[in-house]
Amino acid sequence: MKLNYDKKSSDPTYFIQQGFRNGKKTSTRNVCRIGKHSELLAMGIKDPLEYAREQVAKANEEYKNGKVDLTVHVDFDEKVASSGNVVSESTLKGIGYFFLQAIYQKLGIRDFLKNAVRDSGITFDPDEVNRFLTYARILEPDSKLGTYDHLSRYYESPGFDYQHIMRTLDILYKNYDAYITSLYENSLKIAARNTSVCYFDCSNYYFEIESQDPDYVDEVTGEIIRGFRRYGPSKEHRPNPLVEMGLFIDADGIPLSMCIAAGSDNEQTLAIPLEKKLSAMLKGKKFIYCADAGLGSLNIRSFNSLGGRAFIVTQSVKKLSDVMKQAVFNDCDYRLLSDNSPVSIRTMREFDRFDEDSKGLYQDLAYKEIIADHAIDVGLTEEVLCANGKKKTVKSKALLKQKIIITFSRKALEYQRYIRNRQIERARAMLNDLDPESYRKGPHDVTRFIKRSSKGANGEKASDSYILDEEKIAEEEKYDGYYAVATNLSDSAKDILAVNSQRYKIEDCFRVMKTNLSTRPVFHRSPEHITAHFLLCYTALLIFRLLQKKLDIYGQTLKPGPKHFTADQVIETLRNMEVANVNDLYYMATYKGSDVLDALNAVFDLKLDRKNYAPKELNRKIKKLQ
Repeated sequence: MKLNYDKKSSDPTYFIQQGFRNGKKTSTRNVCRIGKHSELLAMGIKDPLEYAREQVAKANEEYKNGKVDLTVHVDFDEKVASSGNVVSESTLKGIGYFFLQAIYQKLGIRDFLKNAVRDSGITFDPDEVNRFLTYARILEPDSKLGTYDHLSRYYESPGFDYQHIMRTLDILYKNYDAYITSLYENSLKIAARNTSVCYFDCSNYYFEIESQDPDYVDEVTGEIIRGFRRYGPSKEHRPNPLVEMGLFIDADGIPLSMCIAAGSDNEQTLAIPLEKKLSAMLKGKKFIYCADAGLGSLNIRSFNSLGGRAFIVTQSVKKLSDVMKQAVFNDCDYRLLSDNSPVSIRTMREFDRFDEDSKGLYQDLAYKEIIADHAIDVGLTEEVLCANGKKKTVKSKALLKQKIIITFSRKALEYQRYIRNRQIERARAMLNDLDPESYRKGPHDVTRFIKRSSKGANGEKASDSYILDEEKIAEEEKYDGYYAVATNLSDSAKDILAVNSQRYKIEDCFRVMKTNLSTRPVFHRSPEHITAHFLLCYTALLIFRLLQKKLDIYGQTLKPGPKHFTADQVIETLRNMEVANVNDLYYMATYKGSDVLDALNAVFDLKLDRKNYAPKELNRKIKKLQ
């Protein structure tokens, strides 16, 4: 702040003047009237000019301490300024992304992109584009055009053009693998990464289009370039074309690597190539591959049995061989997981679950380990001597050393029967008005319990009738409560099951991406931009998970007990952190304090829990984070 007065006037009026920066515009404004020269003389002040300078110095000292008196004039007849647009826009500015910027900065993305375009001659800043596309994916997920139209909502009000968004997507695609590796290496500066276990899973994402991309055949080389957006199995049963994402996360649920493939590709083909890239990124560090049954094929298990690798994958009990099933249902050698004491499945089925003394047993598991070595092709050959005395070259075989851990839970049995009984009731209600023409039996649909019966007499045309398939129901009930895990580790069943139980973390990552980050539907057409879109979503997920981990570490120190904040709670807090510009004098917070805000400020020390902010203060904060 400085002194402002008309030096040519014989009786000047003295003001305290302050400079302001509102976005990219700088201006000055008189914030306090000290008094007229003659008025100050009348008050007995011998040197009004010196007095005025003292007042300015005093105001500057108070300003440094965070306190200042400002004179604000309000004109209730003044109209709002026109934006020149058809739709009115909010003048509130978001500052919640400052916390995201604190992590983004440490990931070294700015330096990476700077090096990536060093010799390209581009004139825009791809890091600025990438930053706000990433923040928008967390705070206000929208299409790229929707994000571009609302850039003014952020405190910095970035000014890049829409074409720069498309060019940044091209840059990300060209540096895909190096970018993911850079994110991982720099994430080690933010938090320790527990890569002892790496969880893998796949999910698909739909497009708002009606037909899939056709295959293209190059007329010169004959090369077949397959379409990217393809029809494939959808958990939501959508008829739209899809792409598929493969994702690796560490033991804390933080992303490690990803890949994108056509929606029609078999998800099992994604695991090994991505795992090879992950192993190189981790510089050969050994880890345990953990996935569900759909991503635990023999090839995947074989790959993770070589080179000191290991696997833990779920195993369908229904798909076990008859010999293995006989071992599962043979009620012997079962033990309680809690204390390793012998127990029978019959005891687990028949105890009174409502008895107070049986609550521990109801929460416990019975388990059995079954050795399940299997001969596999190791890709080598050897010479063998045949019965006729001649030598023959054959493929070498090796044993895939693994064991199957079978568990039985009374709690799971009761839940599965509850679900099935509801499905049976629905199937029974359908029997009276089931249309033979529309009857379709699905593997997971309630109609799987309905059996068609055709009867005819004396050469008459057979008529269809429908009854409950009691044999089908009884067959399914055999597996109630049973669960299986396959592994080549020699660790205890309790430890292996504990690792497998954490697979929910990768499911939660996909839930956050689809629900909170609105990763789908995807509005891009080219494979390059589609891949770059998911790379942006991956970056947003990584930043958000690192933020959550820091909050969880802080939450462990809270009393009376640890506190965890959900994704919805954190995102809503960041989204609500907006400030209002008051006559270019200062910014006033339009949000209230909360437990999440207290934790964020404790972790990052940005002091964004104030009611009012000087423009210079906010500018200083964001500059420090760049």
